[in-house]
Amino acid sequence: MGLLLVRGAGQRGPALLGYAAAVAARLGGAEAVLDIQTGEEVLDFALANAPRRPGLAVATEGWRPNVAKATAVLRPRGVAVVAAPEDAPLPFADGAFDLVVSRHPVEARWQEIARVLAGGGVYFAQHVGPGSVRELVEYFLGPRPDERRDARHPDRERRAAEAAGLEIVDLRAERLRIEFYDIAAVVHFLRKVIWMVPGFTVEAYLPRLRALHERIETEGPFVAHSTRHLFHARKGTGARPARW
Repeated sequence: MGLLLVRGAGQRGPALLGYAAAVAARLGGAEAVLDIQTGEEVLDFALANAPRRPGLAVATEGWRPNVAKATAVLRPRGVAVVAAPEDAPLPFADGAFDLVVSRHPVEARWQEIARVLAGGGVYFAQHVGPGSVRELVEYFLGPRPDERRDARHPDRERRAAEAAGLEIVDLRAERLRIEFYDIAAVVHFLRKVIWMVPGFTVEAYLPRLRALHERIETEGPFVAHSTRHLFHARKGTGARPARW
C-alpha cells in the first residue's frame, strides 16, 4: 500500500501492487484458492509471481460484463472463472478452499466465507474502508449520512467476521491520498468505479464538472482520500490447514 496518484486517465498504483504481491506470497502455501469478485488483476499478478501455484484456483465474478474479460485473462493461468451473483451463496462445497482472497468486495459475506474455508484456512483481503473518496462523492452528491459513511468501518467488519466464527489474525487500516490532476481523470474514475456516483454521466453532471475543471485549473489538483483495510482472518483448525 502507498501513495496513489490519479493523473490524466489514471494508473495502477502501489496500493494494488502491494496487496497483489502479498497474495502471491501466500499462494505458495495454499492447495486450493478462491478469489471472490475477482476483477482479475490481483489473481493474474499473484499467479505470475507466486513461488508455487496451488493445485486448484477458482475465481467468482458477479458483474456480467467482466466475466468474459476475467475468463480471458485467468483461464490461461489455469483458473476456473465462475459467474456468481454477489448476493447469492457461493456455489462451492463446505471447506473447499484453504485460502480465500478478495480485493474490494462489494460486501464481505462472512458466513459464506467461513463456510467455504477449510479448517485452518485463511481469508486474506483488502476491503474498501469507510467514507472512501468521500470528498469527490460529496462534491457531486452532497453530504452523505453518517451511517452510510461508516457502513464499511473495520471495527464493524471485525465483529461480523468473528460472529461467523473467524479469528482475526491481523487488521490494518490505511488512508491513501488521491490527486486528480484534470477533469478527464475525474470522469475516467467515476466511469470505472460506478458505485461512487450511481448513474454518473457527463451530461447529467456537466455543470459540476465544469466548475470542478475551473477549480483544478486555478487551484491545482483535487485531493481526495481512499480508505482501505487489510484483513487476515483464520478459520478454526481442522483437516487441511493453509501452510503459510
